[in-house]
Amino acid sequence: RYSTASAKMADQVPLPKRLDIKKNLMEDLLKRRFFYTPSFSIYGGVAGLYDLGPPLCAIKANMVDYWRKHFVLEENMLEIDTASVTPEEVLKTSGHVEKFSDFMVRDVVTGNCYRADHLLEGAIEKLLEDPKLTEEQRHEMISDKGKADAMTSEELDAALKRYGVTSPDTGNAITAPLPFNLMFKTSIGPTGDVVGYLRPETAQGIFVNFPRLLEQNGGRMPFAAAQVGQAFRNEIAPRAGLLRVREFTLAEIEHFCSPDNKDHPKFDSVRDTAMYFYSREAQDTTHSEVLMTIGEAVDKGMVNNKTLGYFMARVALFLWEVGVSKTGLRFRQHHANEMAHYACDCWDAEILTTHGWVESVGVADRACFDLTVHAARTNERMHYFEKFDEPITQMAMRPKINKGLIGKEFRQAAASINSAIEGLEDAAARAMAASLAADGSADLKVGDATYKISSKMVTFTEKEEKISGKNVTPGVIEPSFGIGRIMYGLLEHAYYHRENDEQRGVLRLSPTIAPVKCSVLPLMNTPEILPLVKQVAAALTEAGLYNKVDDSSQKIGKRYARTDEIGIPYGITVDVQSVTDNAVTLRERDSCEQIRVPMEKVAGLCSSLIRRTMTWEDA
Repeated sequence: RYSTASAKMADQVPLPKRLDIKKNLMEDLLKRRFFYTPSFSIYGGVAGLYDLGPPLCAIKANMVDYWRKHFVLEENMLEIDTASVTPEEVLKTSGHVEKFSDFMVRDVVTGNCYRADHLLEGAIEKLLEDPKLTEEQRHEMISDKGKADAMTSEELDAALKRYGVTSPDTGNAITAPLPFNLMFKTSIGPTGDVVGYLRPETAQGIFVNFPRLLEQNGGRMPFAAAQVGQAFRNEIAPRAGLLRVREFTLAEIEHFCSPDNKDHPKFDSVRDTAMYFYSREAQDTTHSEVLMTIGEAVDKGMVNNKTLGYFMARVALFLWEVGVSKTGLRFRQHHANEMAHYACDCWDAEILTTHGWVESVGVADRACFDLTVHAARTNERMHYFEKFDEPITQMAMRPKINKGLIGKEFRQAAASINSAIEGLEDAAARAMAASLAADGSADLKVGDATYKISSKMVTFTEKEEKISGKNVTPGVIEPSFGIGRIMYGLLEHAYYHRENDEQRGVLRLSPTIAPVKCSVLPLMNTPEILPLVKQVAAALTEAGLYNKVDDSSQKIGKRYARTDEIGIPYGITVDVQSVTDNAVTLRERDSCEQIRVPMEKVAGLCSSLIRRTMTWEDA
């Protein structure tokens, strides 16, 4: 379906900047057919909160179901479900309490709040419409727009002043940018003493369970864990419908692997997958995407390693299958100043929309950061045992602990102190032994507390040991999917209207995620026809195909149009002739072509069409 054999690889292929569709007509359709609506709308609603209606709820369920088949089942992943309310201690350790923020500006008169980088991007977009700009000016503006969300507060402030940005609603001056933490803060328990947050991502729930996941996997590496769940971000100025909301569904994967070997055994199965890449170099120079295979991108070093490349290709295959168009998907590489200091490489799968290119999936090489900081904070063993080909002999420092003295001195903390000493890596053990020898004491940090350990409490002896392996903290490759953004993007890609009739909107939804697979339409509601309708609907249900009977009195053309609006791929009409020939008419949504099918075969045929084991041309 996505053959690229005829494409000329590694050519610059500038893609559109914005999707060109009748957006007002599409949004009217989505509103009218209750795909989604602002939450609590009868009370005026709250920005950034949305309820999904039956069609989009079904699309979401189908997409998540396919996500599980495409990733969890195919890769034999371990799926878990962790708590949404997260203690502050966990998010302090991960860095979210200190750093999970966007820059905000205020209207100096009204006090209205805006996200600073979005104001800058919007202002530059308007300036770029000026045909009198020189190439140098245009290049500088495009570069500034691309870097807006990675700028420091000082850089943003300078850029906002340079481009004369004011409040978009009033034209008033704006304040200098200030950081605003995006997490929802709460208290856990009735006393209010335990601070917590609604999780901004699901990943930390996977990281803190790494030891149990490793045990569940029999200690084998590499392996992946997955989670689908709600996340929460207190966006500064949520706009653009489902693209920027305060509560949303994430589907995240954490692939744990050796930090020194990030090859993937299945990479060759995706090597020839051609994708559009927008590298950091292109963002600074040509401003043009490049079409090449993931194999070429990894071989050239543009993509850091094969495991990262493997998941990027698998992400592309997933998005194409659920309905994102081939030319409506690109992978944009993060600039060095966009990535966390610990990250090795990061790419965003961006979907082309009427709002421009929108990040929908992030694929990041997070290195060993998360497990390392959680291990340091909790003294838990966030590592795996890597066996050597042959045992080796080496000198190691081993502690002898006076547990009675430590228990008497530190009481309730004694167990965690003993565990921390026993778990010291060789370098840390040698440093502690040196401090005890020189000063008679040494500081030991356990979590947030620091304890003074005397030379009477612990002594170290250097021993020769034969070891068969070593403890290694894994590297992590993380694909993170914003389900709401993907849904909105594919809805825009799916929308069109019938030729010469703008009022007949159609959603060309992939059968994989269509909310209803088949409609069943009696041409007339007569006693002879209605039992056949029930028979067809029952056969479809037994075949596992969600179907909808429309026995309203509207003309058949109007009923077809209604099914087209919610993306039903196939319509089955039961008519007067069905009573005598025991056959029905099967209609395909996009071509509007119709064929006659024996009633006993229609469910099996629809099942083959929906599951892509047969094409409409072969039906």
